[in-house]
Amino acid sequence: MGKKIMLQGTASNVGKSILTAGLCRVFKQDGYSVAPFKSQNMALNSFITKEGLEMGRAQVFQAEAAGIEPVADMNPILLKPSGNHRCQVIMRGKVIENMSSSDYHNYKPKLAKELKNIFEQFSNNYDIVVMEGAGSTAEINLRERDVANMGMAEIADAPVIIVGDIDRGGVFASLAGTMLLLSESERKRVKGVIINKFRGRKELLAEGVKMLEEIIKVPVLGVIPYSDIKIEDEDSVTTRFKTKMNKNDIHIEIIRTPHMSNFTDFNIFETQEDVSIRYVDYGETLGNPDMVVIPGSKSTIDDLKYIRENGLEEQIKELHKRGKLIFGICGGYQMLGKKLKDPYHVEGEVEEFDGIGLLDTETTFEMEKTTTQVEATICDGLGGYMINLGGKKVKGYEIHMGISKIGTEVNNLNVINKKLDEQVNYVEGSVNKEGNVVGTYLHGIFDDVYFTRTLLNNIRNQKGLDRIESSVTSFEEFKQKEYDKLADLLREHLDIEKIYKIMSEHEKETV
Repeated sequence: MGKKIMLQGTASNVGKSILTAGLCRVFKQDGYSVAPFKSQNMALNSFITKEGLEMGRAQVFQAEAAGIEPVADMNPILLKPSGNHRCQVIMRGKVIENMSSSDYHNYKPKLAKELKNIFEQFSNNYDIVVMEGAGSTAEINLRERDVANMGMAEIADAPVIIVGDIDRGGVFASLAGTMLLLSESERKRVKGVIINKFRGRKELLAEGVKMLEEIIKVPVLGVIPYSDIKIEDEDSVTTRFKTKMNKNDIHIEIIRTPHMSNFTDFNIFETQEDVSIRYVDYGETLGNPDMVVIPGSKSTIDDLKYIRENGLEEQIKELHKRGKLIFGICGGYQMLGKKLKDPYHVEGEVEEFDGIGLLDTETTFEMEKTTTQVEATICDGLGGYMINLGGKKVKGYEIHMGISKIGTEVNNLNVINKKLDEQVNYVEGSVNKEGNVVGTYLHGIFDDVYFTRTLLNNIRNQKGLDRIESSVTSFEEFKQKEYDKLADLLREHLDIEKIYKIMSEHEKETV
């Protein structure tokens, strides 16, 4: 069996996911075959594998850092919150059912054996498995049936490193308090801690580090400085949503609905020098953007109600009248249509709901979820903001319950040429006749730099600005360079040799 190490945290959003990706990259660079593993992930950001299975986005970018293809078993349990203390439970890439929090808690013992079998397969197939916990490792109210943190560490018999976030304050107390709340056997499993997101002079921290080590009886393996490396965030706790407009040429506003999913669709915009992004939060109004995006949603009708009740629908319609670009992805695409029908009560008790009405489409929610990777070709003859894109090859993935029927007042956006590994030929997506309202089910469509740069240059043209080229020619290449930057950062500020030693000593103990 291969070596293993598990990163757990004092809380959510302390940087576990990114540090896991960084270690995957370091070990890959050192010549090892390495895979990420997170037994349980709660997030609305998900991805569809080549097999058509659903998994958390965090393990996707960790797999990219490790240089391997993402597979659903890297994240065996994915929980997608749907409100009212309920969530959709996805096991090994497929939906089991919607459960209440108490029902899921009672269901967890059934998962432990399967998690053990899945992890053993990974450990047999890779030199190193880098594991990630979820939330806080010291959730003592959930300890009895834990399968995410120490419970999973015990299943895998893995040594643990605990990560604390100094940027939010109180890192010494959070690390010491976490160790205090662990059982004796759990504390023995902890081999070190990491202080993450440090701003300032490291020497001013030295005395505190020394005192902390005396208190918790394990070493501080590194103090990682705060960095601006552009790697995906795992969930909506991200500080990305606090980004404000700057004075760039193109302004994009994304509506942050209560059940927004897959906001990673928009990461590509952060690589374009002429673009500024603003997430429009609760109680805020739209400004004067060049492009409004309605993102994917776990609860489309509820999020449409939110948009309507907060006055955003009328603002969207006004911007549309002024010729601004309105772009909907997945649930956002469904909202832009005339009707949303839910005959099987997939989303709730409402069987029919009026859409925003900017696209001549009607969506019916079905019982079966569509989960597939696709390749497509943009249709010829589109005007407005979609000009010069005809014939462009794009790819992405679909995750949705609804099927949208288009009317006569819209054009097709693209033709799907490939679904999973099957050659197909059917149309997808819609564009209004004026070319300033676009809807698609394709998550990841913006990851194609040519598609996105052409769209942005069409906006520049509408504003009387010169077209420009992107300094990023491939989003995939850009991400790979960021993973290398992350690895360099960890090598400089983290005791990598000590981590190798922790894994080796633990492996000897278990032989």
